[in-house]
Amino acid sequence: DEEKSLLTITENGFGKRTKISSYRLIRRGGKGVITIKTTKRNGKVVGIMKVSDDDQLMILTSSGKMIRLETSGISVISRNTQGVKLVSLSANEKVIGFTRLAKTDESDDQSQKSKQLELLQDK
Repeated sequence: DEEKSLLTITENGFGKRTKISSYRLIRRGGKGVITIKTTKRNGKVVGIMKVSDDDQLMILTSSGKMIRLETSGISVISRNTQGVKLVSLSANEKVIGFTRLAKTDESDDQSQKSKQLELLQDK
């Protein structure tokens, strides 16, 4: 799928997107393919996910902080790099996970907001 890219996020808040076409196919006995250079600066890989430009992410840190990001704001760069800073972390804080958020229909959002307003007005 040429429209999608592979998102990689590390424990020190770094991440990047890479075009799927940048990865070669390997066969049985292959030595693998590098997707990100891990160093003390960016830390170990937390996860990898296939994403598109219109996806949104929720990143969770060890202190319970949750950050919402649009994938279109994350740089698409080559495989063999360290990535860019996605999240500013305090001392001893690490990224522990991330997930793609469910897409919502704008008409559903408007109807939910109007229902909430009606409930508030009734009180």
